[in-house]
Amino acid sequence: MAYLDEGEGPVVVCVHGNPSWSYLYRNLVSQLSGQFRLIVPDHLGCGFSDKPLQYDYSLQNHIANLEALLTHLQIQECMLVVHDWGGAIGMGWAGRNPEIVKRMVVLNTAAFRSKRIPFRIAVCRWPVIGDFLVRGLNGFARAALFMAVTKKMRRDVAAGFLAPYDSWKNRIAILRFVQDIPLKADHPSWDSLVEVERSLERLQQQPMLICWGGKDFCFTRHFYDEWLARFPDAQGHYFPEAGHYVLEDALSEIYPLIKRFLEQQDSGHDRL
Repeated sequence: MAYLDEGEGPVVVCVHGNPSWSYLYRNLVSQLSGQFRLIVPDHLGCGFSDKPLQYDYSLQNHIANLEALLTHLQIQECMLVVHDWGGAIGMGWAGRNPEIVKRMVVLNTAAFRSKRIPFRIAVCRWPVIGDFLVRGLNGFARAALFMAVTKKMRRDVAAGFLAPYDSWKNRIAILRFVQDIPLKADHPSWDSLVEVERSLERLQQQPMLICWGGKDFCFTRHFYDEWLARFPDAQGHYFPEAGHYVLEDALSEIYPLIKRFLEQQDSGHDRL
């Protein structure tokens, strides 16, 4: 399991989703590492981590891997940033370790059950067709380069997002993430997601900042409202013109919000 560990100071753990990798947080790392210690793992099968073909890429295993890493690094206190699948994984870990997590930043994600799934993602779950689209054509990761943003992505940035997923073999986790979305109670990861959802109650006393891209075709306004309903004291910021990769579309607006929010960790003040 590969991970970035940059900077010194209060620890900030950033958890990515699918089909991205730690590269998603590159700008936060470069701008915050002078003041904070940024730990940014690549989930197994993603980024620079190993990509075993015979492995159970399930929610519970991703949570266990994150827990093993942070235990290995002896993290006693941290702030958490999550995006996409990083919400269920990161919050799953946080719910088991609420005494460690002091603040949370939520970016276009979910950590609770939903039956909402866009057709374009549902197709990628179909037998045979899904394998061909996701692993053969790299359709999921390539589509994200324009479907997950509203501002055209620079060519070098797009190449960075795609770099780890350059072959059928190296796209195994992208497909397994899509297949692991639990929509019904008979899904293997349903119980794991239920556990994550219930554990959110243990985190309700911790400050939360929500920064949301309003043109996300997957994590729509419905999910943003759900977070605010579950965490009514959270600071919510909605960016109507930004997409799923909200850090790509609205970084200049979001970075100051995140920086000030993280800086408040010792003061106890939550006013922006």
